[in-house]
Amino acid sequence: MIRRLSALALVTLVACLGPFALSIAADAQQPPRRIGVFVGAFPPDGKEAQQFRQGLRDAGYVEGRDVVVEWRATSSEYDPEKFVADLVQSKVDVIVVNGTVATRAAKRATSTIPIVMALVADPVGSGLVVNLAHPGGNVTGLSLMTPELSAKRLQLLKETIPRLTRLAVLWNPTTPWQAEVIQEFKTAAPSLSIELRFAVATTLAQFGSAFSKIRQAHAQALYVVEDGLFFTHRATIIEVGSKTRLPVIFPSRQGVEEGALMSYGPNYGDLFRRSAGYVDKILKGAKPGELPVEQPTKFELVVNVKTARTLGLTIPQSILLRADEVIR
Repeated sequence: MIRRLSALALVTLVACLGPFALSIAADAQQPPRRIGVFVGAFPPDGKEAQQFRQGLRDAGYVEGRDVVVEWRATSSEYDPEKFVADLVQSKVDVIVVNGTVATRAAKRATSTIPIVMALVADPVGSGLVVNLAHPGGNVTGLSLMTPELSAKRLQLLKETIPRLTRLAVLWNPTTPWQAEVIQEFKTAAPSLSIELRFAVATTLAQFGSAFSKIRQAHAQALYVVEDGLFFTHRATIIEVGSKTRLPVIFPSRQGVEEGALMSYGPNYGDLFRRSAGYVDKILKGAKPGELPVEQPTKFELVVNVKTARTLGLTIPQSILLRADEVIR
């Protein structure tokens, strides 16, 4: 009798757990979600990529089991249209991009695949989102606040090089928000007794003429405005600065690590990590247009003392004390 009752209980238990067990089996067999990433010249094995992957791990994802990251990067050819189109054709579940040009390319390529901006200078001013609180459409992510940082960067530059009176500015007018940056420079420069000289480059082929104009201006320093083209070819820009003994002020620490004099701006690694949080929410069903665009919370001042010595400059103690990192 006891054995008969035990068997009956077991059959009842199996019957009750059947649907649940089948559900678990189905979940276990579900293929990993696919994340397409195009972030220009950031390499798949770089620090920023590792921060993005750490963000995924923090959200509970195991790469290869839960998600597959399809990374697209470029060391020389900056062609967002090509790389983004490839990700769209691959039918990924979400696309992560950095830069205004790349985000625009992604937005043109698809209106259905969610797009996460890892690093974009001015998403509202560029027309990528309606506003920060309610971006609308299929785009959301993080803003770099680049126009708002322009005056602060000029002030730090003047404090670093007190004798500075002539500054060359390399910019790309095809990137929409950069016109606002130029206006910010023009507003802030007179109070700092800085005379501005502008050089334009929209392609790599135009670098030569831009550098020629910078030399003709007898500039005492070069400010590089944030841009995907300039970031991709930062080594070329920094090399020209070194050969002409021109201090180069780069928008991000990557340029300083490779020989530019200084940078001040958001911590890119932190933004990459936070962009993974957007991916997590979207994969769980959130609509990108309803996820507010967030701004940076970590800013860093990085100074290359080795480059300063090469250029015959002495970095003021006030700058060194405030620097988040000093490269020696």
